[in-house]
Amino acid sequence: MTHFKTLTLTLLLICSNVTNADPNTDAAREVIQQYIDGSSYTQREKLIEAFHPDATLYLTGKEGFDRYNPTQYADFFAHREPGKFNGRIGKILSIEVTKDIATAKASISIQESNLVYIDLFLLKKTDEQWQIISKTATRLSDE
Repeated sequence: MTHFKTLTLTLLLICSNVTNADPNTDAAREVIQQYIDGSSYTQREKLIEAFHPDATLYLTGKEGFDRYNPTQYADFFAHREPGKFNGRIGKILSIEVTKDIATAKASISIQESNLVYIDLFLLKKTDEQWQIISKTATRLSDE
């Protein structure tokens, strides 16, 4: 196959993947990005809005393993300046959607503390809106 044909075939495959984007996957990705932006820039309301009001977060902190609601989680960022980048760098690693449910995985790195977390999310589409209904996380790096 000539280089031109190979290039043309490659471009067609890439374009077909872009045009077949799933709106549900895109919407779930937007919610996870909203969570990342809200937590990285201390935007409390943006962070809370990414979660369903009845969402449960299962996290291990200084006091051990516990459950939190979205407001309690957003309060973790209360000591930081709203709207200012706080050093949390988030990256969406994967999203899998099945009808009106989804799972997502993200990495969160905090360079000043040399910490890396993996966050796992469970999402649900309710009333035409995707929201996080559960979250857990684990730390990869040592203290």
